[in-house]
Amino acid sequence: MFASTITKPEERHALVIGGSIAGLLVAQVLTKYFHRVTIIERDYLSSQPEQRPGVPQAHHLHVLLKRGLDIIEQLFPGIQTELAASGALAINASADYLWYGLGGWSPRCSSDLNVYSLSRNLLESMIRRRLATNNRVVFVQAATVTNLLSNPEKTQVTGVQVRQKLDDRQDTSPKQTDFTADLVVDASGRNSRAPQWLEAMGYAPPKETVINSFLGYASRLYQIPENFQADWQGALVTAKAPGTRGGVISAVEGNRWVVTLAGIGRDYPPTDDAGFLDFARSLRNPIIYEAIKSAPAISPIYAYHRTENSWRHYEKLSRLPSGFVLVGDAVCAFNPVYGQGMTTAALGALTLDECLNKQLSHHADGNLIGLSQSFQKQLSKIIAVPWLMATGEDFRWQTTVGGRPNLLTQLMQMYLDQVLLLAAESAEIHRLFLEVMHLLKPPSVFFHPHVCSQVFKRIINKSDKKWRRSEVIYPS
Repeated sequence: MFASTITKPEERHALVIGGSIAGLLVAQVLTKYFHRVTIIERDYLSSQPEQRPGVPQAHHLHVLLKRGLDIIEQLFPGIQTELAASGALAINASADYLWYGLGGWSPRCSSDLNVYSLSRNLLESMIRRRLATNNRVVFVQAATVTNLLSNPEKTQVTGVQVRQKLDDRQDTSPKQTDFTADLVVDASGRNSRAPQWLEAMGYAPPKETVINSFLGYASRLYQIPENFQADWQGALVTAKAPGTRGGVISAVEGNRWVVTLAGIGRDYPPTDDAGFLDFARSLRNPIIYEAIKSAPAISPIYAYHRTENSWRHYEKLSRLPSGFVLVGDAVCAFNPVYGQGMTTAALGALTLDECLNKQLSHHADGNLIGLSQSFQKQLSKIIAVPWLMATGEDFRWQTTVGGRPNLLTQLMQMYLDQVLLLAAESAEIHRLFLEVMHLLKPPSVFFHPHVCSQVFKRIINKSDKKWRRSEVIYPS
């Protein structure tokens, strides 16, 4: 095996491809281990929470789960206070958010699920602002990574080739630059070109699993009317198979609602005013339609249809070059409707922190041989739970492609349906369900004897009542 190039600690340089949430969180972790951290971002970056071309899905509602919020606070102490000061709404997920699920309305209850309702643009800009105060971090804007650099033996990634646009003038030729680095992290999202880059270096590209329910959604901002009175901050109406339509309304900063409507199996929400409202009215419960029917719309209707679950299995590759790891959607992208992406990215950043700490505690000279494969394997364990949750839900619809659940999975889905029905009747089970959704507890808690006993008791009671209603009294 060829030795990895070793750099003095005071000269170590890490480079992150992509300046979205995953890249920003990873960059913060890297500042603990590297003297310089460079973030290569293809967009121009604003100091304000503004929309940018590289994140078209930012128009839509983004959910930062409790587990993700806790990790971001761990990485950036005090950021929750800063978010609140910038207008993010403090909410309790079990008390302030209404949930219309499989069995109807779930009971509102107290919990420790204190989170923030805010726009994706606000969250990203606040994290970027904190990173920008660190003199170890440099942002390179309007720059596209075109290839990886490597040593002659192709065993180690040594940097990236970058094409940078100098300004907005059409007659300006892009500038080509090589950036060397001891570690390159690909956080470039669903459109990552890492499979092609690795293949060009002589490595096998990863196999990819794709599960697609052909869900599409459309979103719009509304001004909350001055005379609107309600004791909730958001409401979710889920689709109930074989039905295909669902939606969510959530208050965000600026006294606004983000309304996202979703349709499964290519039953896409319209993007015209009347069609959007009609779609909202067609949901299983009218709460969203009733809220927005007279509210002033303050944005166009934005549609997004690229929602397939996609997992590139880097953890299964027998060979990877040292000095190169991948995180976030570059590895695994979930159906965004389940709100797991940002939190899974945060968990990935923590996993990289743990792997780097272990690697460098054994190799004080900075040797990174073995890190790539060990990290991707650890990351796959983190991905497994949200992947199971997202794809398991998508498999409820017959139009979903990419494989079918086996008999065991189908039986588990039948049992979990009973858990969801129970959650509409029990505050305790609803709270537990939300804790699993927020990635605070594993789905295995649904199979705890205490939960199982309540589920089967409910099944027996419902069956008994059904039998009594159908009982025939024969004449004597």
